Amino acid sequence: MADATEQSRAEFQYPSSCYSGERTVIPNMGLLCSKSHRYNEADAEENAQDAEIERRIDQERKAEKHIQKLLLLGAGESGKSTIFKQIKLLFQTGFDEEELKSYISVIHANIYQTLKILYDGSKEFAQNEADSSKYVLSSENKVIGEKLSEIGSRLDCPSLNRELAQEIETLWKDSAIQETFARGNELQVPDCTHYFMENLQRLSDANYIPTKEDVLYARVRTTGVVEIQFSPVGENKKSGEVYRLFDVGGQRNERRKWIHLFEGVTAVIFCAAISEYDQTLFEDEQKNRMVETKELFDWVLKQPCFEKTSFMLFLNKFDIFEKKVLKVPLNVCEWFKDYQPVSTGKQETEHAYEFVKKKFEELYFQSSAPDRVDRVFKIYRTNALDQKLVKKTFKLVDESLRRRNLFEAGLL
Repeated sequence: MADATEQSRAEFQYPSSCYSGERTVIPNMGLLCSKSHRYNEADAEENAQDAEIERRIDQERKAEKHIQKLLLLGAGESGKSTIFKQIKLLFQTGFDEEELKSYISVIHANIYQTLKILYDGSKEFAQNEADSSKYVLSSENKVIGEKLSEIGSRLDCPSLNRELAQEIETLWKDSAIQETFARGNELQVPDCTHYFMENLQRLSDANYIPTKEDVLYARVRTTGVVEIQFSPVGENKKSGEVYRLFDVGGQRNERRKWIHLFEGVTAVIFCAAISEYDQTLFEDEQKNRMVETKELFDWVLKQPCFEKTSFMLFLNKFDIFEKKVLKVPLNVCEWFKDYQPVSTGKQETEHAYEFVKKKFEELYFQSSAPDRVDRVFKIYRTNALDQKLVKKTFKLVDESLRRRNLFEAGLL
């Protein structure tokens, strides 16, 4: 701004002869004085504009100081983008009708892509498994499967209609597809599958508009960086902090975009999907998702710019974890190989959860230098789809961060 101002200012320059000691006659002195007066008025006006711009910049700078920067990190499929959508629903105005409608194509594509994964998976199992017969579809359903698999491979999927929904339902109910779905952890089958299959008729209605719940279940891989500003206690309450939350893509190829966001972060919210201990990465099917999460958390903790940054660890997808852990042993994951079950039912679920929680606590202290162990570190059990739980969790996060601010200000 200063450069532009300097360039725009016209300064009257006297001829060099005025300073030579010679007697010089300057014609039209009245005209020159008039021009000088106009220049002075222009300067005054520009100076006033500059002062106003500087005042606004200063105001914005002061306002920025009161905004707490939160970084939402985690591996792909950790549920962090669902947390982000919940924040928009809980602490902002939510989604208007146009935004809801924009999810129609996403939801329909999710359904087609899921059926492609299941159909292709059933064919693979039928070819390679000893008990291959249970993965073989009926002749009629093979035709439907081929059709839906082809649609699922397209970049631009057609809108779902009643006829297609009926075919999807027929294929979904085939015992071979159900057997394949039972092994969904081996095939990158998304968590939204059961929900969308139960709601096919509603989702295929010609006048369908997604509900908030539909939007939460919709899967869109985050690319780049998205941000949202909010206050857990309402924008108009003076006692509440204002937060700016950044969500970035979790897949490996997206992580290079994180680095420039690392400066000036108040807290990192790290999402770990604890239900994925028996699954592999979307981008690397040889790598266990929980091991990837462990390595990523370790890397983030060691970043120099997070020396005084608070860490909020969300152990997410507990709703899936509590069902799965009773069927699939926790020690199938290399990181949890020393786990020993002690009971059954809810007691076993709690025991398994506490084991996982302790593993992350140990990792935190192992990966934190001695001068960093006094950072605020909190662990929360979460289910990103549970709005009440997410709201309660963020109020606890807000309380922890406000207490830290008061402590640093010497008020606690």
